[in-house]
Parts: sequence; structure tokens; C-alpha cells
Amino acid sequence: MIGQSPLRTFIAHAVLILGILIVGFPIYYTFVASTHTLQTILRPPLPLLPGGQLWNNYSEALFGGIGRIGGVSVGQLLLNTTIMALGVAVGKICISILSAYAIVFFRFPLRMTFFWLIFITLMLPVEVRILPTYKVMVDLGMIDTYAGLIIPLIASATATLLFRQFFMTIPGELVEAARVDGAGPWRFFIDILLPVSRTNIAALFVILFIYGWTQYLWPLLVTNSNDMNTIVIALRKMVSFADADTEWHLVMVTAMLAIVPPILVVVLMQRWFVRGLVESEK
Repeated sequence: MIGQSPLRTFIAHAVLILGILIVGFPIYYTFVASTHTLQTILRPPLPLLPGGQLWNNYSEALFGGIGRIGGVSVGQLLLNTTIMALGVAVGKICISILSAYAIVFFRFPLRMTFFWLIFITLMLPVEVRILPTYKVMVDLGMIDTYAGLIIPLIASATATLLFRQFFMTIPGELVEAARVDGAGPWRFFIDILLPVSRTNIAALFVILFIYGWTQYLWPLLVTNSNDMNTIVIALRKMVSFADADTEWHLVMVTAMLAIVPPILVVVLMQRWFVRGLVESEK
């Protein structure tokens, strides 16, 4: 190991601690605000220690109704957002891995043309696609539905490219051995490709779940009913231009609950996520 001087070690730890404080203090302050009454929040300065309204505030938000979003509970918002995030993540992975599988292991006319057409979609900004996509959703009657929230977002050129690059590293001898063993295309995909791709799938799932969880523009357009809002949209609706009209204690509770599922996904899948990013050979 390369030795380090005590001064360098001290500076490195000091910078790390400072970064943790910069990132963590706003989250802690939000949590503290979520445990106080509305009157305490509106009367500065806000205490730096948690208050005694933790259970009341969180139970009111989770199981009660919030007036500014039509009496919908945060529990319903979390359910909507979870369904959307899971649907987007799983849908993107399924479509991308099958697309990459077809492009790499099958020979058919215009194979690379189709690949480059998929790749070119990366150059199209969201604003270019948003109006025609919304028109299609209206014509199909998918406004205020989970299908309308999920289906337009499940195509991913980036994930297709990543899976293609990984599949191209699969040795040809492995493909030949599977063919000699009598494995058809579907068995080869299920028994060989999926097991060796699990770390890549896990890494993409974490990224895509957070992508789906934090969506704002598309859910804002495709949901008119408060019952179908995601938690990000609800947070915006809960905040009024006048402080007195905003239930800040419930806003802070909602903000805290909104960051819990992505954190849990990252923490629970951290090992697979890191392996999927750093492994270059299988």
C-alpha cells in the first residue's frame, strides 16, 4: 500500500465530513420540520431538534387526506409512484435486453439500421416527443391510468446500447457450445444470457427506478385526477405562494417519505449496483 502522511489523511477526512454535512444537513432539517406543528414552522427560527409531533404528522399524511391535493393521502401517492417507477424500470430492462439480444445474436436484413435508429433517438430531446406522445395517449384513452404513466417511458436507447455492448463480449465458443447442446434461442437467453447479465440488470434497475421515481413533466401532463398523481407532482401542488396557505409540516413529511424508497433501493442493491458498474468481464 502507498503510505499517506497524517496531514493528507486529515484533509481527506475533513473534506469527506464537510461533504456529508453539506448533503445531510438539509435532509436532517427537513426531518426536524416534519416533527413540528405548522405554527412552530411558521414562527422562526425553527428548532434544530425534533419535536413531539412525529407520529401525528406522519399518520395524518399517510392515512389522512391533504386538502391541497384533493384529500388524497401520501400513502396513495407512494403507491402510484412505486407502481410507475417499478413499471418503468422493469419495462425498460425487458425491452432493452430483448432488443439487444436480437441485434447481437440474430442475423436479419437491416439489423444495424434498426440499431442506429434506436441509437439516434438519444439525440431527440423530450420536448420534441412530448406533444405527439400525449396525443397518442389521449386517442387511446390512457389519460389518468397507470398504463399512460408507464408505457411511453419504457423504451430506452441507452439501456439497449449497454446490453448490446455487454452481449458483444460473450465468447463465440459459448454460443457454439449452447448450439451443440441443443439449446434454442429462448433457452440460450434464459439459461445463459440472463444469469451472466444479472449484475448489469441490477445496476440498470437502480438507475431506472430512480429515473421513474423522479419523473415530473410526463406525470404532470398525463394525470388530471389527484388520485393518480405521483408524489413529486403532489409536492408541487401542496406548496402555495402564501406561507399561511401551505401545510408545511405535511409538505416536510411528504418530502421525507418521497426520498425513502429510492434510498432503500440503493442501499439494498448497493453490492449488485457496484458490481454491475465495475465488472468488465464475466
